[in-house]
Parts: sequence; C-alpha cells; structure tokens
Amino acid sequence: MSVRPPWLTRLLDRTADQGGPGTRSLVALASAITDIKNPKVMTALAPSAVRGFLLRRGKTQEQARIRSSHAAVLDWSYPREEPVLARLYTKALKNQWIGDELPWATSVDLQSTEVALLPPDFIDTSMLEAEGIRLTKKEELQFRNDVLAWLLSQFLHGEQGALLAATQVTEAVPGHDAKLYGATQIFDEARHVEVFLRYLETKLEKKYEINDNLFTIIDALMSDGRWDMKFLGMQIMVEGLALGAFSMLYKMSEEPLLRQLLRRVIQDEARHVHFGVVSLRQHFKEELSEAERIEREDWALEVALLMRDRFLAGEVYEEWFEGRLPWTKWREIVERSPGLRTFRQTMFRRLVPNLREIGLLSPRVRARYDEAGLLGYARGAAADSLDDGALLNDLAAGPVT
Repeated sequence: MSVRPPWLTRLLDRTADQGGPGTRSLVALASAITDIKNPKVMTALAPSAVRGFLLRRGKTQEQARIRSSHAAVLDWSYPREEPVLARLYTKALKNQWIGDELPWATSVDLQSTEVALLPPDFIDTSMLEAEGIRLTKKEELQFRNDVLAWLLSQFLHGEQGALLAATQVTEAVPGHDAKLYGATQIFDEARHVEVFLRYLETKLEKKYEINDNLFTIIDALMSDGRWDMKFLGMQIMVEGLALGAFSMLYKMSEEPLLRQLLRRVIQDEARHVHFGVVSLRQHFKEELSEAERIEREDWALEVALLMRDRFLAGEVYEEWFEGRLPWTKWREIVERSPGLRTFRQTMFRRLVPNLREIGLLSPRVRARYDEAGLLGYARGAAADSLDDGALLNDLAAGPVT
C-alpha cells in the first residue's frame, strides 16, 4: 500500500522514462523512501538507500567500503546450551562439499534450443513486439541468456554480502553454539561465491554489476550494529528469499550443471535459514519490547518489497533497450511476463512462513503482504520443520514446463 499520491507516482514514472540510469536511480530512491511508513525504518534505511540509489556505490567503484559497528561477544565459559544448534553444526560439518566436485567439464551450449537455460516464456517477447521491438531468434536466445547471467550475477553479489555478513553474525551473536554453527556458514558462503563466479565466467562468459536495491539491503544489514537485525537481514530475509529463488530456478532450467550447482547450494541455504529461525524465534517473542518488535516487523516488510522490486532487471534494460523502450513499459513487461512473475512471487514461498514463525507477521502488516500477493504463502512450513528429504521432494518435480 503506497503512501504516495497518484500525481507523484505519475510524475516519478514520467521522470524515469525521460531520464537515463542516474535519473532512474533518483526516482528509485524517491519511490523507496516515500513508500516506507514507519519513521524509524525510514531513518534506518535512508542512509543505505542514498548510498545505493543516489551515489550508486555498487556501480561507481570496483570496491565498496561499508562502515560497520557492532560488539563482538566472547564468552569464556563456552556454554553448550542449544542442542538444536549443536545438531545443526554437526549436520553442517557432515554436509560440506567442494566446488571442484561439480561436473565442470559439462558443455554449456549458449546457442542450443534443445537444452533451455531458461524457458522461452520467462520474458514474454511478444510484449516487446507490441512496442515495436522485434528480436531475431538468435537475439531472443542471447537475450534470455543475458537475463540468466543477470540473475546469477545478483546471486553472486548476494552471496558475497552473505559471506561478509556471516562473519559479523558469528562475532556478534551471543551464544557459543551459534558461533560454532556460524563458522560453518562462512565456509558455505565462500563456496557459493566460488561456484557462482566460476559458472558465470566459464559458462555464460558474462557478469553484471550489483543491482542498486540489493546493494542497499546489504549495506543496511552490514552497517546496523544490532546482532538480531543482522540475523534478520541475512538469515531470514536474504537467505530465505535466495532459497526460494534458487529452488524456482532449479525447476525452470534444463541445464544439468546449473541444476547440480543449485541443488547443492539449496541444501546449504536451508540450514542457514533454519539457523535464523531457531536463533530469533524466542528473542523476538520474549526479549523485545513491542515497539522494538514492530520496528523489526516493518523493516522486514520494507526489505521484502525492495527484494521483490530488485527483480526488474534494470541492468539488462540498460544494455538492450535504453533509448528504444520507455522504462515504464519495460517494468510492465517484466511484471507481466509469466516466468519472471512466477519467479518473483515464488521466491517468497520460503520467506513468509519464517516471518510468521519468528513473530513478524502480525495482523497489522498482513494487509500489505496480501496487497503484494505474498500472504498466500503464510500457511507454509517454516525452515525449522523442513528436513533435507522434504526439501528434495519439493525439488523432485524437475523443470517447470
């Protein structure tokens, strides 16, 4: 439910259509800020939004420096008081894998029409034709390959953010069992960065810059000094959405190497989200004031909407259609294309039940999740009730046809 009046929405849309990438970044910043209802959430996200949308820190430099501030907790008694986390730690140790074990010799033919990297209707090119843009069969195939490269690039950048955030979480979380498990997640995230980068460089031979929305989220969760906000941002939001996105791409793609890579990563991500649910459930329900809980509930909602909107693939638009197609028409095509619409919606399937489980899906925010088309997932199973067998059964259906 936007707080912007219709006239302002129309003005922002016209401005986005008439300007270039920098202007659209300003529009995106204005849209993000004016959509946030909770003043504390606006205050918390505004500096990151300025760095992400206005200064474009993810794009203007080869390196981005994010100032972090949090207390590192050392406990000289080394208490082992969390049996669930202890079992999760043991499970993580047993399920480690090596990126080199994947069948990298698999040939990935980017010109093949027999083995689809993405299904043909992932983006509806007939909608492009209605706007006067006609792609040849070769261009259409390259276009879909570039969309996949963009998706995997955002996964890669998100995994690098997860790698650095996992080190912060391991420092800041108070429990000893949580620190032990957190150390295994750091190794997992490093491996995910490795395999996504290798696939992009050696198979797709293309990598895109980080999306401004994703940079804003990573900046916000890494610069926040509160350990539970880092947990919420990374373990529940980023990892939960990634789990849904990876699962959907696993089903959509027919490329065998990518499917094996995603299958391995999915099993790691499931543990990470489980870790977040177990660690935050009691803390949010019993140790926070109602005002603190509301702030986190609103923060999670706004980040969920930012993550949903990040899948507009603006970087692909700039490369393929800048100057040929208005931005608002591109946004409409992305929002209405069957594959991307399903992808955006389904990636929330693993997130919303976890928000419910940790107490951040109260009646006061359900209407906004419902308006965004996400409330239907609220009755699903939370991460701590899904074992590997249940997850793999969910993936067994194979590619979407």
